Order: sequence, then structure tokens, then C-alpha cells
Amino acid sequence: MLVIKNIEALPEWLGHELATSDWITIEQSRIQAFADATDDRQWIHVDPERARRESPFATTIAHGYLTLSMLPAMIDFSFRIDGIAMTVNYGLDRVRFMAPLPAGSRIRARFALDRLTEFPGGTQAHIIATIEMEGSDKPVCIAHQLVRYYR
Repeated sequence: MLVIKNIEALPEWLGHELATSDWITIEQSRIQAFADATDDRQWIHVDPERARRESPFATTIAHGYLTLSMLPAMIDFSFRIDGIAMTVNYGLDRVRFMAPLPAGSRIRARFALDRLTEFPGGTQAHIIATIEMEGSDKPVCIAHQLVRYYR
């Protein structure tokens, strides 16, 4: 895990990759739990038998928003900034789901610091998160995250 000593040290990382998360397996049980939590039970996500028969992917696939929702955990296991009072997920500037994520696949994220913006009481980081699927050259998702670090 990368440990950055404080907010003032962030500019040293501009234009560089901060860290890469560990692999996380996206099992069908996680996909089902997400479907239940969001009421998004489209068959392509929750019906393995039908997906085997009718889907071009021959299996169920994870919701794009499930993939995206894994980012906070992947950040937490990849890097931290010491000496801050609070971290807030401020939103996203851009998200693209580049490829399907079949159930049982493993993903990880690469985090690169694109730019920094000061605001009263802290610094906003613009982080490009590239979510990769094991065994694939094409990213599953690319998201431009906005994270606020408060002093």
C-alpha cells in the first residue's frame, strides 16, 4: 500500500500512477446482492441459466454500477494519505463501461493522479481509475473520480 505523508505531498504524484489494487473476484452472489439492493434484476445479471442460453456472453455479467461501486474499497486497499481529517467521495466527471464483466471474473483498479484543485479546507484530487479484468487487454471501466481530502 502506498502511504502519502500528507496533502502537501500530493503534487509530487501528479501525472503518475498512485497504486494498483489487489484482485477482487466478482462472484454471482455479489451480483445477486447488488441486484437485490438496487432492484435491478435484469436477467442478464441474475439468471445464469437464461444467460447461458440467450446472452452473447454465455454467462451472467455484473452491473456496470456494481463494478463502479467497488472503487472505494479498491482505493482503501491501495493507497492512503496521512494527516487528513476526512476523505469524501465528491463524484465522477466521466465514466465509461468498456467491456462486460462476467460473473466469477477478477478485477483490479489502477489509480493515476490527473490533477489537483484547492478548495477551502482541503484539496480535491481528480483520479483516473482504470478497472481491469484478469486475462483481458481491454479495461472493464474507466472512471474519472473526484475525491476531496480535508485538512
